[in-house]
Amino acid sequence: MFRIKPFSEPEVISRKLLHIPYALYGKKGSKPPRAGDGSGVRVVTMNAEFAEMPDAIWLKRALPKAEIASRSNNRQAQAELCAGGGGLAVLPRPLGDRDRRLIALDIGASPPGRDTYVGYHRDLRRLARLRALLDLVIERLAG
Repeated sequence: MFRIKPFSEPEVISRKLLHIPYALYGKKGSKPPRAGDGSGVRVVTMNAEFAEMPDAIWLKRALPKAEIASRSNNRQAQAELCAGGGGLAVLPRPLGDRDRRLIALDIGASPPGRDTYVGYHRDLRRLARLRALLDLVIERLAG
């Protein structure tokens, strides 16, 4: 199982798998907004249920006067809205950098990245298939 926080269940081994950097994106041709302001800027951000995620908090602090154009907890939907000119969005770099319609915007600070953890029952730690799967995941993510 994969998730964005360490596993704390007693019989589960938790390992940090990777760190995913995030960036602020706009539609190609967008100019970076002025950090600490955001006047006249529209943003696509997380749903209210996810408003306390580190990247959503960063966006609110970085562009406090920005207008919220849309909310979604789906990063692909956020990327589509951003690429269509719906507003700036904080996205994982592997998603945003892959979309040729988007450009990463430098406003002097980057949003916080996210660590991803893998967890599995301790009885499975020597299972060859599990180790092969984890090796494959790490190899694909590194390449």
